Amino acid sequence: MSLQAFFASCPRGLEALLAEELRGFGARTAEPLPGGVAFEGDTRTCYRANLESRLATRVLMRLGRAPYSDEQDVYEAALALRWTDWFSEKQSIRVDVNAIRSPLKSLEFATLRIKDAVCDRFRADRGRRPDVDTRSPQVRIQAFLDRASVTLYLDTSGEPLHKRGYRKDAGEAPLKENLAAGILKLTGWDGSEPLLDPMCGSGTFAIEAAMMALAISPGQARGFGFERLAGFDAKAWKEIRGAALARAQAPRKLALFARDRYGEELKKARLNLEAAGLADCVELKQADILDTSAPANAGVLVANPPYGARMGEDKALAQFYPKLGDTLKKYYAGWRCYLFSSDSRLPRLVRLHASRRTPLFNGPLECRLYEYKIVAGSMRKERAE
Repeated sequence: MSLQAFFASCPRGLEALLAEELRGFGARTAEPLPGGVAFEGDTRTCYRANLESRLATRVLMRLGRAPYSDEQDVYEAALALRWTDWFSEKQSIRVDVNAIRSPLKSLEFATLRIKDAVCDRFRADRGRRPDVDTRSPQVRIQAFLDRASVTLYLDTSGEPLHKRGYRKDAGEAPLKENLAAGILKLTGWDGSEPLLDPMCGSGTFAIEAAMMALAISPGQARGFGFERLAGFDAKAWKEIRGAALARAQAPRKLALFARDRYGEELKKARLNLEAAGLADCVELKQADILDTSAPANAGVLVANPPYGARMGEDKALAQFYPKLGDTLKKYYAGWRCYLFSSDSRLPRLVRLHASRRTPLFNGPLECRLYEYKIVAGSMRKERAE
């Protein structure tokens, strides 16, 4: 199979992990870039990346790149591509444009010009243009503008890959599934140690951990954009999906523990675990971390401490963080504890020494993953005099 250029996007901070993951799927020259990884691969690599990547948000197939100085140049670059080689005029399209340091005044106008170019190419080649559907398009076109060049892509994923296909609630989870999976990888958890999320919310960490421990492909319950593109290799896809399903282990009781002080949050976690077929893998319990001990002598604790509506105002948080630090000190000696937060006060108020601080982005929100290796009697920071 011939090689094709791709770009896999991911939450910022996970690029190096994603490059390593993509190499495992057969990617060539996987180069981490801000917000994703540029790589080369064949059709099978593309299919595997969509099905098996725990970290990618989208896998985009690069069709062309050209210099530009204004919207007309962008239009000409899009018009020059043979869109009819990849999909039909009977399929609906959507165009999305992202940019960094672009001199263009309006990305909306650039988006419109790309859509016009695609439709004009179809009129010239087929005598008919595709319809535009911004809600549920059959084909997604992506463009990226930097200061001097425009790059045009076809989205091979369809819905973002963090949407694993099992969630029943329509609302967005506070923590995207691929970011949760990346955080789990950053902790070094390999499935053999106990894992606890003491503030589990809708259960994202627990579900991602169960899927990792059982070698369940994150995309096995959903479809993908590449299935609707011309040249889709149904035989290769059947082989790849069959091999992934064969590697997956049957759900079983795992050393996974999810707790939350709020019963409504625990109901969401239970519903999502059931929808994912993983309800028997995780011990769910309504409990306040400040009042309960560790479920094992050693393991990994990972948490996205609550804030905002769930926790109350800043004053309540300022009282909560020191208590959280005391609890970790009291009950979690022998554990590696990881707290993910955008609150810059957390490391000071929790009064523990972080052995590592990893910058990550939750969407546009800059966060840190703080690592605390709890050893009895040795982690307490001295109080400021």
